[in-house]
Amino acid sequence: MAEILDFKKLIKFSPEKITREMLSDKPEMRVALMCLEPGQELTPHKAPLRLMMYCMEGKGEFMVGDEVIEADEKTAILCDPMVSHGFRASRGQRLVVMAVVTPAEVEPE
Repeated sequence: MAEILDFKKLIKFSPEKITREMLSDKPEMRVALMCLEPGQELTPHKAPLRLMMYCMEGKGEFMVGDEVIEADEKTAILCDPMVSHGFRASRGQRLVVMAVVTPAEVEPE
């Protein structure tokens, strides 16, 4: 069975906060869509999952560990489990990010 995600209909912005929509939530893979107005930010955080942040539209700064990566449309940033990650829309630019996460076995610290 196929799932079709029509992003033209799913992308929505709010001046008050980041809009987030879980597009698929399965044990093997989760897909979320986040839309940010200029200056809005997803604060860096850690998760025990493998992550791909795909910049679909706009331009932003992606924080991964100690790195800050400037990225624009059609750029994917991969992140290992338990590495701090987040992003923010650049000044004057909206940002649309699709996040895909998959489970990962994490070694105990």
